[in-house]
Amino acid sequence: MNRQQRLKLYETQLRAYTEGTVEQINDQWIFFDEEIEEAAMLDEYLQQEIEIFRLNRWRKGILIDSGKVHIGKETIYLRDHDLIRIRKNLIYSLERLLDGMNDDAFFQFITTLNSLNFSLYDCLYCYNHLSFLTDNNKKDGVNFMVFDNQEEICNVQHHFCYFEKVNDRFEFTLNTGKRLIIEKLIS
Repeated sequence: MNRQQRLKLYETQLRAYTEGTVEQINDQWIFFDEEIEEAAMLDEYLQQEIEIFRLNRWRKGILIDSGKVHIGKETIYLRDHDLIRIRKNLIYSLERLLDGMNDDAFFQFITTLNSLNFSLYDCLYCYNHLSFLTDNNKKDGVNFMVFDNQEEICNVQHHFCYFEKVNDRFEFTLNTGKRLIIEKLIS
């Protein structure tokens, strides 16, 4: 699985975006988040990827100035009440953990998480023990992640042993008591 395929999995995650509308008030662009019903200055998202809903489709670009979005070779100006969505950032420790996983473990983890109706962007907490290990010969330990999809909580323990064999085991436990364990062993 190459980097582009991994990025495609990130893009298709539920709740990967914050959606809302924009309005120009007193010469300043304000973003109204429809989920949490709060307002923020659009300037907080300068140089970030945003999407504008125009002509019945989402158009992806970079917010280059308050009210201006660079899409390809053109610049689009925002209008009052435009529907936009802003890509959320993953928790840094989770992003590093995912980058360090082999392709099979990465794919199994994400597809299992998604099958339980959770998204990578639901992550509230991630302890990445792998990032603290310096011995390149043997890496052994557990990473902890907590996800909240607004309906349920999911705790994930990622047991890993990277030595003569590569072993990844994920234990998913939901607040409902449901448990799921998947394991990937590579010789």
